Amino acid sequence: MTENLQVLLADDSEVVRRRLGTMITEIPGVELVGEAADVADALEAIERLQPDLVIVDLHMPGNGLRLVEIVGRRKVKPTIVVLTNYPYEQYRDRCLTAGAEFFFDKATELDSVVEVLSDLANPVEPRAPHYGI
Repeated sequence: MTENLQVLLADDSEVVRRRLGTMITEIPGVELVGEAADVADALEAIERLQPDLVIVDLHMPGNGLRLVEIVGRRKVKPTIVVLTNYPYEQYRDRCLTAGAEFFFDKATELDSVVEVLSDLANPVEPRAPHYGI
């Protein structure tokens, strides 16, 4: 039996945390281990919980981009998924350069976040080559 993908959700909106938290807990193999409403709480939760993945809102108290930069510099770090209402190319580039692996628009790409979490939690086993006759 494999261990669940442990996720920390860092977003200042309680409504978003509740909605996304519900979506996350419905994904097989994914466990929501904590929530944070600002950068300071997120950093403390990352240290304490050691999640496999952190979902970060860019515009939360303390600056979500700062959180991505701090966590992105670590030798051992969780996968970083940025979820924002500000999906501008310059933010995407800065986040990916700072260490984020994924960058999504809250308004249009929530389903993509769910897909990524599902894929990471339930990787498809490579199939042996099939040689038909």
